[in-house]
Amino acid sequence: MSKCGLVAVLGAPNAGKSTLVNALVGQKVAIVSPKAQTTRVRLMGIAIHEDAQIMLLDTPGIFSPGRRLDRAMVKAAWDGAEEADRLIILIDSAASLSKKVEMLLEGVEQRPEKKILVLNKTDIANKRALLELAQKLSDRLDPEAVFFISSTEGEGVADLKQHLADAMPEGPWHFPEDQLSDATDRMIAAEMTREQLYNQLHQELPYASAVVTEKWEERKDGSTAIHQQIRIARDSQKGIVLGKGGSKLKSIGEKARAEIAEHLGRKVHLFLHVKVDPKWDEDRSVYEEVGLDWTQ
Repeated sequence: MSKCGLVAVLGAPNAGKSTLVNALVGQKVAIVSPKAQTTRVRLMGIAIHEDAQIMLLDTPGIFSPGRRLDRAMVKAAWDGAEEADRLIILIDSAASLSKKVEMLLEGVEQRPEKKILVLNKTDIANKRALLELAQKLSDRLDPEAVFFISSTEGEGVADLKQHLADAMPEGPWHFPEDQLSDATDRMIAAEMTREQLYNQLHQELPYASAVVTEKWEERKDGSTAIHQQIRIARDSQKGIVLGKGGSKLKSIGEKARAEIAEHLGRKVHLFLHVKVDPKWDEDRSVYEEVGLDWTQ
């Protein structure tokens, strides 16, 4: 009998949610960066184990939102929780229980959904402190299971995947066996370029920018031409994105193009354009492009 269910992965920013989803799927479906709040979209990774299809919602981190974009990101995370058969509460075990973690705990401890507590980055955590943390969190969350993992090293991920497969309700699969994500190729391409902004630019600039896929053209030779717009808030940021003689933008484009080409399995021509738009985060089309709801 086939099984299929939805699992929302919740955590504070930078807890390792996207890395865990990628590890469970077995392939990269979500962008990853050492910087916090990398995930903006509510992206679904699709994992298969035995007769179970596990739909994994990689949600934006839970934090105290200020601007409209932040509010939309946090709303996407909580909306994902409401639809789920299971909640994974992912905690960075190497970090202290910050205000952001406390906000997460307060938001989930009274929720009716069954919870799975996952302590991540256990390869660099103090073992005694780790056990004390697990007990403290278990007392608050009453999870059905607790897992100690290192999603970057792969430790403990197989056991977690088995538990999720066993926990999924009976029912038909929602996606074809070879589909790894519900995101469109346009969205994935924009996310891959945005990942390079996070990896190659420093400080706060990636947070003050967006990537929108404006044009997608399938050429007769089998290649794909993609035109993307990088939107930034201030004219002073343009030089940072471009770099000396356009070198930084070229580097961003080259690495993003290689990732997109690997994802699509064909040659890609990527054209990047930088646009200064002080109110880009008030543009509804940006939210629609990345699958976020417009919030007040």
